[in-house]
Amino acid sequence: MAYIERAITPILKKRVQESKCTLITGARQVGKSTLVRNEFKDYNRVNFDDRLTRLQAKEEPKLFFLNNPCPLFIDEVQKENSILEEVKMIVDESDKRGMFIMSGSQKLELMKGMSESLAGRVSVNELSGLSLREIHGVKYNRHFVPTNDYLESREKEIRPYDNLWEIIHKGSYPELYDVERDWQEYYSSYVSTYLERDINELISADSITFTKFLTAVAARTGELLNYANVAGEVGVSEPTIKKWISILERTGIVFLLQPYSASALSRAIKTPKLYFRDTGLACYLTRWLTADALKCSAVAGNMFETFMVSEILKSYINEGKDYKFSIFYYRGKDKGSFGENEIDLIIEEDGILYPIEIKMSGNPKANMGATNPVLDKIKEKSRGMGVILCLIDKKTYLRENLVALPIEYV
Repeated sequence: MAYIERAITPILKKRVQESKCTLITGARQVGKSTLVRNEFKDYNRVNFDDRLTRLQAKEEPKLFFLNNPCPLFIDEVQKENSILEEVKMIVDESDKRGMFIMSGSQKLELMKGMSESLAGRVSVNELSGLSLREIHGVKYNRHFVPTNDYLESREKEIRPYDNLWEIIHKGSYPELYDVERDWQEYYSSYVSTYLERDINELISADSITFTKFLTAVAARTGELLNYANVAGEVGVSEPTIKKWISILERTGIVFLLQPYSASALSRAIKTPKLYFRDTGLACYLTRWLTADALKCSAVAGNMFETFMVSEILKSYINEGKDYKFSIFYYRGKDKGSFGENEIDLIIEEDGILYPIEIKMSGNPKANMGATNPVLDKIKEKSRGMGVILCLIDKKTYLRENLVALPIEYV
């Protein structure tokens, strides 16, 4: 099985050297264990998916650490959070760095345990599925933000992505790129394993109902999140849907994009937008079984937008950057017209707001950025270069402050 080198590796190695404990979060099957196995070969390894291992760690922690000495990698550590108190005692008694690497797929549960037991002692890192850069061997590793400096440096390492729709349909889980694996069989196993291992530990629902819920959510990727609408389709209460979507977010299956909040935008919608983290999983759940069928479908635009939002998030993740307070969207009537106006993404950096439109088009127009001036109402910020991220084949300025970019620039 071929190992695909992960972009975050140099940053992760540096953080392991500087910290006593390092935590890697991310959804199931994004490659957390594979990364550690290949890049930290001198570490002992245990997996808390194994019940006997968890039982020993819980009931006899001192014996557990005698049998599994540092440096130690603990996989799925959230399944036995009680071990973190013992980890705290071990790291507090030593000046060594890189003693523990831990991973897990339930981010909020992990963060709660870490904040209670290992505050100030742990470096937290997120791992996503494979990015287009990683799949195509592009070594460039800066997060996407359309400054002149970024665009000039990025275009030096541009590589064409000719098989875009095949990748959108296949998804980003590394195993699909490591070995020849039947696409339907892989995602069928992923969903059933995910239900058995993770979801049943967090909620009580039969697998049929929850699979129906997953399908309903996948069909709404790239749309405003309407809890009542999903509840009506699945046949459960709205509070239940809110709880379940929260679990999907915590386990890295979906991303909730928050609206940009500013007092000057008084007529902005406050509802988040929902995106699946992996378009292959979304395609499987909504039964788009081939890339060609997906490309020609009515959902192609939403799936393309979902994919590009995920790629932008990965550009932050792989540089070790926090994106939660940097990426938003806007929809509202602040522009003064009768209808709603939208900006797909707003990237904020150093007090500058960069409006991004994501269009499945090879013929971008300047009017695609017509809503951008609404950001000028926010007096404490300035508006930066606007971008139409699309299927054009070369960088093209549509206005002095609006550029159409091929997706290769992400």
